Amino acid sequence: MSRRSPPMGDFYHHEPDTGSFRKRLLIASAVILLAFLLLFARFFYLQVMQHDYYQTRAESNRISLVPIVPNRGNIVDRNGVILARNYSAFTLEITPSKTAGLEETIDGLAEIVEIEQKDRRRFKRLLEESKTFESIPIRTRLSDEEVARFAANRYRFPGVEVKARLFRQYPEGELAAHAIGYIGRISASDREAIREAGDKAHQDYEANYKGTDHIGKIGLEAHYEYELHGLTGYEQVEVDVGGRAVRVLAQTPPVSGNNLTLTLDSRLQKVAEQAFGGRRGSLTAIDPATGAILALVSSPAFDPNLFVDGIRFDDWDDLNNNPDKPMLNRAINSTYPPGSTFKPLMALAALTSGKRTPGQVLADPGYFNFGDRRFMDDKAGGHGMVDLFKSIVVSCNTYYYILANDMGIDAIARFMSGLGLGDKTGIDIPGEATGVLPSPEWKQQRFKKKEQQKWYAGETISVGIGQGYNAYSTLHMAHALANIINYGKVFRPHLVSTIDNPHNGEKRTIETEPVREIALKTEQVDLIKRAMAGVVKEGTGARAFAGAAYEAGGKTGTAQVFSVKSGNKYVAGQVRERLRDHSWFIAFAPVDKPRIVVAVMVENGGFGAQSAAPIVRQVFDYYLTGKQPGGPAPETDAPEDANDGPLLEEQAATEPPP
Repeated sequence: MSRRSPPMGDFYHHEPDTGSFRKRLLIASAVILLAFLLLFARFFYLQVMQHDYYQTRAESNRISLVPIVPNRGNIVDRNGVILARNYSAFTLEITPSKTAGLEETIDGLAEIVEIEQKDRRRFKRLLEESKTFESIPIRTRLSDEEVARFAANRYRFPGVEVKARLFRQYPEGELAAHAIGYIGRISASDREAIREAGDKAHQDYEANYKGTDHIGKIGLEAHYEYELHGLTGYEQVEVDVGGRAVRVLAQTPPVSGNNLTLTLDSRLQKVAEQAFGGRRGSLTAIDPATGAILALVSSPAFDPNLFVDGIRFDDWDDLNNNPDKPMLNRAINSTYPPGSTFKPLMALAALTSGKRTPGQVLADPGYFNFGDRRFMDDKAGGHGMVDLFKSIVVSCNTYYYILANDMGIDAIARFMSGLGLGDKTGIDIPGEATGVLPSPEWKQQRFKKKEQQKWYAGETISVGIGQGYNAYSTLHMAHALANIINYGKVFRPHLVSTIDNPHNGEKRTIETEPVREIALKTEQVDLIKRAMAGVVKEGTGARAFAGAAYEAGGKTGTAQVFSVKSGNKYVAGQVRERLRDHSWFIAFAPVDKPRIVVAVMVENGGFGAQSAAPIVRQVFDYYLTGKQPGGPAPETDAPEDANDGPLLEEQAATEPPP
């Protein structure tokens, strides 16, 4: 049987469709080619167009910048005495990336050197802010014995080493502490202030503070922070994938901060502080020819060294809860009624305004009647016939009651404002108070209730003798007196004389030119100066300055703390110590060519010549003659008629509102 061939139609029925196959092949090839093109385009974009970007990213993963903190600038007085400096000490530091377990390491170290809870807390805080390859101090200022103990056990602690670091030191301790200030650890608010200061100055201050732990908190350390800090340096450190440092590739050295040379005389400062003998109060001494601060005392003071590495809780508790408030800068921040030290200023206001002439005489019967009220003089029976010169020498209250009433509060406020009262002087440390220069406008702003905003004529009379709402610091009063004896030339009080660059020797001098001028007549100022010289020769300041080798001018002041009811007498011995009168004295010397102006206030020190004037005597004796005092300034006996007469509520002082 022969085989039969399939029909032709069946053969063509099973033949593949080559056209469709080729079409699918072309489509697949196109897709593959497109994919390769896209991949090539991506490679080209990454490797060519984005080469610099990714190279930088790769380098940043491989290289880290480690900041090198600069040396902080020194602070020296006008004679080169160091008041703030840096010193080297050993610290025990841990590099977290090189240790197996932090807690175990710290516990092991605690068996060799003392590590307190505050050290652990500080380490934990710094660890959160740092990178794992940076060394972090667990203990600062190690003793030589502790360094030796660790050295003998170093093999047990990989990633732990002893390093030498710089620390801030205030060699004179409490001396001028409020003026110099102190440094402390940077807080979140400090960093925000750094950012804002950088924005204002159009500079990246934040970058310059990388790695910096401390910043100036008060005083000169705070005001001149950006001068003292310097420029941060950097190390380029190569790190491995685990973040461990491999080697240092490059280094940009830091630039030390500028040094400050002060106008302060540390020896005069020491004399002035010792003169207080622990009593509460303040003193401001100014060179009237330049506005340079010669001494700035706030008593009691504190030791700024306590704050350098974080103050202990017990130390802070002692300072914060001390009723004498040693942290308060009384010289610039505390304000008090100036009492009779206000009278020379009032006398000059009277001459300038034409309300009084030098020869004009008023009768003082020992009181001044205003409506149905009687304002008493400090001397029973009064001082008789009184002209302007005598009113200052004997400190006649009645004369200034009448003068204040005649001038009116608006004229008084205008003149005192010109002298700088009721405003900041612009001294170069933070925290200065404006004080209170009372006026109807001030009262409207100060009080919320309508009935409290009205100004009463009786209040003007109290203002005239430096009481009532009047409130100024010793800086205010010294500045105002300097403006007067300068015949109206106003200098800005300042503590820094020059800013010194330690690298190139460049010195920037703080301005010593007048910032403005008050229209005062020479003959009128000379009359005030002669009258204040009379206070020291024969008036209320004569006892304190008996036998002085120079001629000085001054004015005592007794500022009352509380009101005395009608018919009652103020007797210091029967009043609680902190309710007793404040003692004031303002002075200048020598009279013919003043070299120094001083304002002193002793809290609850009594009559002005009793506590404040002897302090000024010691300061003048040292500054003008070089005489060293034998101890704190002794108190003089108060005269029998020193503000112990009957006082009415209208005349008595009121504590100035906060």
